[in-house]
Amino acid sequence: MSRLAATLLATAIFAGSAAAAEPLKLGFVAPMSGAQAEYGLQMMNGMKTYMAQHGDSVADRPIEIIVKDSGGPNPDVAKRLTQELIVRDKVDFLVGYGFSPNAFAAAPLATESETPLIIFNAASSTIPLKSPYIARVSMTLAQHAYGIAKWANEQDIQKVYTLYADYAPGQDANKQFKKIFTAEGGEIVGEIGVPLSSPDFGPYMQRIKDAQPDAVFMWFPSGELANTMLKSYRERGLEEAGIRALGTSDLVDDHSLDSMGEDAVGLITSAHYSAAHDSELNKAFVETYAEIDPDTRPNFMAVAAYDGLAAIYKVTEDLGGDVSNGEKVMELLTGMTFESPRGPIEISSEDRDIVQNIYIRETKDTGEGLYNIEFQTMPMVVDQGKE
Repeated sequence: MSRLAATLLATAIFAGSAAAAEPLKLGFVAPMSGAQAEYGLQMMNGMKTYMAQHGDSVADRPIEIIVKDSGGPNPDVAKRLTQELIVRDKVDFLVGYGFSPNAFAAAPLATESETPLIIFNAASSTIPLKSPYIARVSMTLAQHAYGIAKWANEQDIQKVYTLYADYAPGQDANKQFKKIFTAEGGEIVGEIGVPLSSPDFGPYMQRIKDAQPDAVFMWFPSGELANTMLKSYRERGLEEAGIRALGTSDLVDDHSLDSMGEDAVGLITSAHYSAAHDSELNKAFVETYAEIDPDTRPNFMAVAAYDGLAAIYKVTEDLGGDVSNGEKVMELLTGMTFESPRGPIEISSEDRDIVQNIYIRETKDTGEGLYNIEFQTMPMVVDQGKE
């Protein structure tokens, strides 16, 4: 049985354990197939980890997760699936949404139906502004870009070349890095937007090497593209030329580190979560996750889904199980604070976006595998990408 099939079966078991009480229905929209199937798997595992620790019912209502496979960044598909969940399945919450275009497509439907929508990953800054019924528990690219740009300023890195995947998230990360880095005197000596389809990084790396910056800021989605880019960085000798590699968490996703190998060692990145985060809550999260799925390591999507369920459980308990009034649900979500495996988090009272610590990390071989080791904390960073 495939891991995805096992996950869906396990979900059915959770739903099937429901007693006579009316279930609390969560409409889960995420990629469960194709190149980004791991997104859905991580989120599902995160939810299952929370239920394993806190029970599969809340306020006497058993949890039922209705899975809808968006297959990737497909806004038309995500819109249709969201409509089905609202009209046919009559879900209490919409959850998931791995990609920003999918979340944007769902926003008007959440508003029209007054259905709370909890974002587990989509990272474009303006998403919560598209509906008063959206709250985000994941992160924004602007938060990550802020962290690594501020750290570069502190290290007296003066000249940076930027290299990014040339689509909306990459453009957002590049824009925010440039804004923060240059505001404190840094200089951008060049930038390259790279097409997503099978790029040859060699010429790009040579161009950067010839420009002789102090560092290169890189943003690429986690997975094969990031791996290929880092390999080219090594092969072209940029590190030996004194050009430091900086990036955000996508480059060195916990889930992908083992496949990246030594190419990832030494990379400095910013992020809101590492599987190696040093807290008792995170250790318990990682241990329970391993019982759910021994073949993968939890990443930032898993912890967001875990926290999304924590928020849903708290709201449902506070309302005595009656979450039929979407406006009341959003009032309780707005300004909510609690401790996560990543550290303290808040759903902003200003815009229902996530406020959280951003950590600066170095990828190291710990002897028990590659991990992103946090060495500096920037406390409770708000999103600045809406400005």
